[in-house]
Amino acid sequence: MGDKRSDQELLACHVAGDPDAFGELVRRHRDRLWAVALRTLGDREEAADAVQDALVSAFRAAHTFRGQSAVTTWLHRITVNACLDRARKAASRKTSPMDDTARFEQLLEPAESAEAPAERQDLHRQLLGALATLPAEQRAALVLVDMQGYPVAEAARILDVPTGTVKSRCARGRARLLPMLTHLRDDTVGNESPDRGRNRTPGASVPVVPGPTDTGPSNPAAVKGGGGRT
Repeated sequence: MGDKRSDQELLACHVAGDPDAFGELVRRHRDRLWAVALRTLGDREEAADAVQDALVSAFRAAHTFRGQSAVTTWLHRITVNACLDRARKAASRKTSPMDDTARFEQLLEPAESAEAPAERQDLHRQLLGALATLPAEQRAALVLVDMQGYPVAEAARILDVPTGTVKSRCARGRARLLPMLTHLRDDTVGNESPDRGRNRTPGASVPVVPGPTDTGPSNPAAVKGGGGRT
C-alpha cells in the first residue's frame, strides 16, 4: 500500500522531522525530474549531478516552501535551475556532450542501445545535438514544452518567468533549430501523439523523436543517493 499523503503533506512532515517523507517525494517525482535534466543537459552524468544538487537543495530548503505553487512545480523549478547552472558552466568551457559519441551512448540504456534501430539512435543524437547549440534558457523552455509536454503556463511556473517569456524563448529556440531539424520533422511525420501540441506556443515545435528510456537509477533513494539526509 503506497503512502496516501499528498505531496504538500509529505513536505510538511519532512520539515517536522519525519525521516521517510522526503524519500517518498523523491520516489514520486524522480523519473520526471530525471527526464527533464537528461534532455536539458544531454549527458547522463551531468543530469545525475543536477538532480542530486536539486534534491539536496530541496531537502534543505523545504522549510521555505509556502504553498504558492504545487510541490512538483517547486521541485521542477529547483531542478531546472540546477540544470541551467551546469549548462552555463559547460558553455563557458566551450564543450558539447554531443561532440563525443561515447557520451551519447551513455544516454541509452544497455538494452535500448542493443535493440534500437540505428536510424532511431541517429535521429535522437541529432535532436539532442541541435538542442545543445541553444542558449540554456531557450533549451530548458523547449524541453519542458515540446519534449516533456508541459502546458506553457506550467512551464512558466517551473521556470519562474512570465508565460510570454516562455513563448518567446520557445519561438526563438525553434527558429534557430528549424534549419537543423527540418529533415527530422519529415522523417517523423505521423508519429506524433494526438495529445502533443495542446497548450503549446504557436509555430512548429521540436519534432517528436523517440528518445532513450529516460528512467534514472532504479534505486528509489534517487540519483546518487538524493533524498537521504545529508
